[in-house]
Amino acid sequence: MMLYNRWAIGLAFCLSGLAGYIDTIGFISLGGFFVSFMSGNTTRLGIELAGLKGGGIATAATILVLFVCGVISGSLAGHFGRRRSKSAVLAVVALALVAAAGLDTVGLSFAGALFLAFAMGAENSVFQRDGEVTIALTYMTGTLVKMGQRIASALLGGPKFAWVRHFVLWIGLLTGCINGAIAHYLVGLGAVWLAALAAAIFAIVLLFLPLEE
Repeated sequence: MMLYNRWAIGLAFCLSGLAGYIDTIGFISLGGFFVSFMSGNTTRLGIELAGLKGGGIATAATILVLFVCGVISGSLAGHFGRRRSKSAVLAVVALALVAAAGLDTVGLSFAGALFLAFAMGAENSVFQRDGEVTIALTYMTGTLVKMGQRIASALLGGPKFAWVRHFVLWIGLLTGCINGAIAHYLVGLGAVWLAALAAAIFAIVLLFLPLEE
């Protein structure tokens, strides 16, 4: 993350907010399952397996599979998008969110909420270099660990504000979670349409505003 310029960090903040927004909507809609936090879903899968609860097992497993499929699709889009890789990945995210919102519109709300995991998997491929993710937009455990390490380094005489970038990413997710909770309270899963629009706008803007890394 330290290798990116301020414009890229600003984009990461916005996309982390988008992830928080979607994850909160998914969490509420699915009754306690996440669409971007796969560690939590793995824990849920283990609990459901231990309790032999077929419905919970199916939900957790489906989310995990959809998330991985999203990562694969996002990675491929980034590869074939070449210099427009970020726009290509965000286009996949936007289309996935449209599909999720569309499923809700036709009465398949649970399926739509599940498909949000595909979009979140794809979003994690926005920042990648040589096929490896360099900024995980939905993985805040790693972000907070790095922030703590940067703070420790600062206390030992290292760069004083290197931790701020990680803190900004976390704040982005938190802000998105708050907005997602409010949006779900107001319009339910239909709030995903706004997220789809946001992802599409980012994809288009980045066609004309490439971010140097």
